[in-house]
Amino acid sequence: MNQDWIIPDWPVPGHIKALFTSRNGGVSGHTHHTYRSLNLGMHVNDHADDVLRNRAFLEQFLPSSPMWLKQVHGTAVVCADDVPSTSIEGDAAYSRTPGKVCAIMVADCLPVFLCDRGGSVVGVVHAGWRGLAAGVIEQTLATMRVPGNEVVAWLGPAIGPDCFEVGEDVYAAFVQQDARAALAFVPREGNGISAKKWLADIFLLARQRLERNGVIHIGGGGICTFSHPERFYSYRRDGETGRMAALIWLESVPD
Repeated sequence: MNQDWIIPDWPVPGHIKALFTSRNGGVSGHTHHTYRSLNLGMHVNDHADDVLRNRAFLEQFLPSSPMWLKQVHGTAVVCADDVPSTSIEGDAAYSRTPGKVCAIMVADCLPVFLCDRGGSVVGVVHAGWRGLAAGVIEQTLATMRVPGNEVVAWLGPAIGPDCFEVGEDVYAAFVQQDARAALAFVPREGNGISAKKWLADIFLLARQRLERNGVIHIGGGGICTFSHPERFYSYRRDGETGRMAALIWLESVPD
C-alpha cells in the first residue's frame, strides 16, 4: 500500500502531528469502484471488513486508535481525553493529552486543523457549510480556551470555489450574520432553476470566521477535492463515495 497523504505545512512545534489521508492506498473497491481504495467511513455502504482493514493500516502510523465521531453537521465539540476510541456524536474534537488522536472524516467538507503556538492543545473541525454557519469553529475555539492570537489554523482539502454551487439559503445563512461574507460568493445563472445560484468559497468563509475570533495565523486552503477524482473522494461529484480523514495529535515530549 502506498501512502498518498498530505502533511500540513504550518509553523507549529515539532511534537504536533497532523495528516490528511487521500483515497489511495487501501483495500476498498472490490465490488464498487466508488469506494476505491482507502475509504475510512463505516457509514457509506462499503464492506465493513474493508473499512476495518483500512483503519487498521492507518493506525500503524498513529500512537493510538482515533476517536471516530458520528458527524451530524452540528457544533458539538468532543474532548478526546475524556471518551474511549468509540463513535460519539460531534463535529469537532480536541485534546491536551499526548497520544490521543482527534479525527474527522470528509468528502468535500472543510477540515480545519487547530493548535496553540505553545503546543499544549490540538483540535480538528468538520466544517461543512451548515456547521460553519452555525458556529462550529467558534465553539471549538471557545472550548480549547486559547486566545485567538495564539491559535494556528490550517485549512485542509475541500470542495473549491469554482465547484461549490449553493442556493440562496446558503448565501443568506452567512451574509445575514456578517455582510463581509458576500465576498465569498459569486453569483451564477440558475440553469433554468428559479432560485438564484452562487459559487461559494468555503475556504474564505472559514478564514473570515477565524479572523473574527482573533486568529491571524491561518494557512492551507485552495486544494479542491471535487477537481481531483484520482486523489480525493467527493460527495458533490460522485454522490455515493468514501471518506477521507483529517487527524491531529500531540506526540509525547521528552522530559
